[in-house]
Amino acid sequence: MRLRQKIIVLAVLPLVAAVLAIAALVTLQSRELARLEAELLEESMLAAKRTELRHYVELAQTSIERIDRSGLDDALAREEVKRILSSMSFGDDGYFFAYDRDGTNLVHPRQPELVGSNLWSVRDASGVPVIQSLLATAQQGGGYLRYNWNKPSTGHPADKLSYVVELKRWGWMYGTGIYLDDVAAGAQRIKEQTSANITATMLGLAAVAVIAALAVFGGGMALNVSEHRIADQQLKQLTQRLVSSQEEERARVSRELHDGLSQLLVSTKFRFELAQERLQAGRGNAAEAIDAGLAGLSEVIHEIRRISHDLRPSLLDELGLPAALEQLADDFGHRTGIAVRAAIGPLPPLAAGSATTSLFRVAQEALTNVERHAHATHVDLTLDRDGDSLRLAIRDDGLGLAATGRLNKGIGLRNMRERVEHHGGSLAVDQGDEVGGTLLVARLPMAAASKEGAT
Repeated sequence: MRLRQKIIVLAVLPLVAAVLAIAALVTLQSRELARLEAELLEESMLAAKRTELRHYVELAQTSIERIDRSGLDDALAREEVKRILSSMSFGDDGYFFAYDRDGTNLVHPRQPELVGSNLWSVRDASGVPVIQSLLATAQQGGGYLRYNWNKPSTGHPADKLSYVVELKRWGWMYGTGIYLDDVAAGAQRIKEQTSANITATMLGLAAVAVIAALAVFGGGMALNVSEHRIADQQLKQLTQRLVSSQEEERARVSRELHDGLSQLLVSTKFRFELAQERLQAGRGNAAEAIDAGLAGLSEVIHEIRRISHDLRPSLLDELGLPAALEQLADDFGHRTGIAVRAAIGPLPPLAAGSATTSLFRVAQEALTNVERHAHATHVDLTLDRDGDSLRLAIRDDGLGLAATGRLNKGIGLRNMRERVEHHGGSLAVDQGDEVGGTLLVARLPMAAASKEGAT
């Protein structure tokens, strides 16, 4: 999977999902809050209108009681009550109405054509029998009723709240009502405002999501470019180290060939030329020169074997790592005069592969650094099994890292660490204890070094 796809899957998509979840939660909460606000507004406005209606009806009751106490006969009293109710109005659509027990309209100042009409069976858009319900409410002691009725100013049905009472003397129902357009308009304004707020919030969240996604994506791409640059730089450094290591190895082999083999071969050549000259002159001491030349050839053969062993010890392929390390320790001790104690613990069969070769090279490089820099007199080389790891430890009693600064040039500590880490191992280098010196410990997974793990 490419880095761009990884950024989208691991960063951008979760970010977008989180923003969508937040948007959904904000939308639900906003709608619920708008619903509660609309309900509270409607209840508050209805409570105010109920109080207003009750006050209007109480005012009408006061006027009608005055007529009842005046002693007028029924016909005159009825006409006076009708006149009073017809004259009481408020606003453009506020009026009083009255009906008898049969549902016949007695008073309707805004729609006088209804006066005298029987409206008992009239129902509103919701199927409510309006006049029957008003009469029943009045007969139960008075109260409120909500229904739909034509609004005089518009001629269209509208939601209306009425308060009615009963005039027991003649069995009339009378009262007044208020149209609830403003209540519905207020609730609608809240819904529209909420919808606008939700839209603005969604746009804001979308902008935040886009900016955040672009920032994450841009940061990921910048990190990718930076990582590529670092990787390229490290690759160049590694290539340079490999070239330097190759050149150093070539220079070492060249010096050994020139200073060792070349001089031995020249010396042997001179000895055989001396023997040839003596034989041609008929002198009898030619055998002495031939013996010296043969001794020189033996020394050349030994030197070739030594150089070959340094490049790739045959024991590492033939007898394995333990034997190769023992030979390396013996050769090191004989060559340098530094006492070396090799302790090879019980080990399972080890594979002759790149893992064991890397461990051998670590030991070889560590001993080379001891020889060049440590000024040590004793070295302990240990190879054993430590749990699931193959452990190589090399301890010397020399000056220590701080004093010598070794392992920082040539192949160096970094290349030694890269050798073992390539096979899943680790390398640790510590100052020694109170004895001084340096302890180097390399570990390889047993699975990488054993024959069973290599198959």
